[in-house]
Parts: sequence; C-alpha cells; structure tokens
Amino acid sequence: QVQLVESGGGLVQAGDSLRLSCAASGRTFSTNTMGWFRQAPGREREFVAAITWSGAITYYADSVKGRFTSSRDNAKNTVYLQMNSLKPEDTAVYYCAAVDRAYYSGNYRREYEYAYWGQGTQVTVPS
Repeated sequence: QVQLVESGGGLVQAGDSLRLSCAASGRTFSTNTMGWFRQAPGREREFVAAITWSGAITYYADSVKGRFTSSRDNAKNTVYLQMNSLKPEDTAVYYCAAVDRAYYSGNYRREYEYAYWGQGTQVTVPS
C-alpha cells in the first residue's frame, strides 16, 4: 500500500506561482511514474503532468505546457508540481497519483494507470 498526501494549494492571483508537493509513504518501492491530475467543479478529472522515476522525462498536458514543471526528490519520496503563470482556468483540486510498477503499461495520461491517489489539494485562481 502507498499513501500520497498533497499539499501546497491555496488561493493566488492570476499570473502568480504556486508549488504543490506530493509526499509518498508506505511501499514506495512499488511505484515508478507519478502523475498529476486535476478536477474542476463540474468537470471530469484531467491529466496535468507525469514524471518518470528518475525525473529525466516529464509529460504535460497542452494546457499547462510551458507553465508547469514536475520534478521529484526520491530521497524525500516527494514529487513537486511547480505552477507558474497561473490562470483562472487552472482552478481545480489537484491530485497526485502513483502507478504500481507491476501493472503500469505506459499510458501515463490515463487515470486507470494509477493505482494510488492522494486526497487532493485545492488551487484557486480567481478571475
């Protein structure tokens, strides 16, 4: 079992920056790729970013590419999402997620690939 806890959310003005953290505990050795998803009220949960175990490869949704950066510190079992130039449309609950290495097939944009999920952290960017 892996537990994920997001933190760092809050209310910021458009154009500002925010860094989210996702701390993992438990059987973290079973994980590899980590993902970030978000869900706005009345919207489906959508892919935001993903990062491989080494952190050498990252993937981003077109909507955040160039503004968001994912990184990780495996010594701390923590993944980060640096969000710059925030927009009102970035308002959502942000979730981190981890794959189970035994079942991951490489479709990092798909929710079903992630076996473990955090509870989410709210990011609000008012219009």
